[in-house]
Amino acid sequence: MRRSKFTESEIVATLQEVDSGVPIAEVIQKHGISRGTFFVWKSKYGGATVVELKRLRELEAENAKLKRMYAELALENTAIKDVLSRKL
Repeated sequence: MRRSKFTESEIVATLQEVDSGVPIAEVIQKHGISRGTFFVWKSKYGGATVVELKRLRELEAENAKLKRMYAELALENTAIKDVLSRKL
């Protein structure tokens, strides 16, 4: 997937501009984004702060790490059970 040229903090700042009363058309033109992009951002990041987004990113990374650990342990457990069942 293509990576955005805008950081999450820039996206939140753009959305906050509209919340402060600046017309959407003006914000879109100022930042050089399409109307569709703006509304995708709004649905994804609407109401979030930079701190919340950073914490969410940390939690997602931790969750991915825990899933990898679980998969490795489950595979190891299955292999051990297989070896033990052959010996009996």
